[in-house]
Amino acid sequence: MRTDDFFYDLPPELIAQTPTPRRDDSRLMVLDRSTGQLQHRQFTTLVEFLQAGDVLILNNSRVIPARLRGTNQYTGGRFEILLIEENALNDWWVMIKPGKRARPGTRITLLDLNAAPTGICATVTAVNEEGHRRLAFTGIPDLRHALDAIGEIPLPPYIIREHPQQPGEDKLRYQTVYANPPGSVAAPTAGLHFTPEILEKIRSKGVIICFVTLHVGLGTFSPVKVESLETHVMHEEWMEIRPETVNAIQTAKAAGHRIFAAGTTSVRVLESVAALHGGIVQAHTGKTRIFIYPPCQFQVVDALLTNFHLPCSTLLMLVSAFATPGSLAGREMMLHAYAEAIRNRYRFFSYGDAMLIK
Repeated sequence: MRTDDFFYDLPPELIAQTPTPRRDDSRLMVLDRSTGQLQHRQFTTLVEFLQAGDVLILNNSRVIPARLRGTNQYTGGRFEILLIEENALNDWWVMIKPGKRARPGTRITLLDLNAAPTGICATVTAVNEEGHRRLAFTGIPDLRHALDAIGEIPLPPYIIREHPQQPGEDKLRYQTVYANPPGSVAAPTAGLHFTPEILEKIRSKGVIICFVTLHVGLGTFSPVKVESLETHVMHEEWMEIRPETVNAIQTAKAAGHRIFAAGTTSVRVLESVAALHGGIVQAHTGKTRIFIYPPCQFQVVDALLTNFHLPCSTLLMLVSAFATPGSLAGREMMLHAYAEAIRNRYRFFSYGDAMLIK
């Protein structure tokens, strides 16, 4: 399949710029993939689609304040830095703007949230084929410990803030209520809709809630730059699935219950692990670069809660594959659903509305 097969036109005003007043105020489009039928619901009704014995899988990765600002120590030129992967202590791959001015050897003084110089310095040590820079940080024992004081919430570029150094509600709302291990540079956005009250209602129905971890990075949000999907290579992302989650999944499957994945990142953990272990879910810690697109088969996930995704993105390709496993028809089904969402003025992308594919 071709990348441009997954293009659609989206009116810019439907890109959600702010979260809803309450996390669960969002709308929920429900797609029955066996019939193609669509329902227009509210997110608070999600519990109606879950049954006792089902397992709901959530990605508990915590977003780190990964956007930094700095100045060239010699010229005073400004840089914007996005941390994307930690190699070792104080050693990171980053995206940096303007990249052309960040040649190897360039030394950058990091600024705090008030644009004042800190004692932290970054030195460009390498440049890879994609133009990402490798930075060595000095002046602090561990850069991670300074991020809350100097880093900004890494909102995606389609969310516009006049004063990004003053995060306001983004610091709270661009994070799931169950976020735990830090490491993501973008939110697992399907989880942003959940409140403690919704989670309690789901548990009280007899649904088992379990967690996986996938630290969201370039593998999730990097655009596809090739014409043919078969030649796209995903970036690696760190993942973990623990024994208690594995046991819950195996027990549910044996009893004929369903596995609901909240978010494409949860799907990628579950299907990655199954692919690595002959179709069986096992405890695992490592990295994945799995790329799911039509016509893919799914070994673990039975239902998917997700958001509305960017045109031509790997996320739209994944949900298209899930709509009709083993077939190419899911692309047309999803684009029809997206057209219906546009007609009904759904809110799109990170702070937008939700979709359940069952």
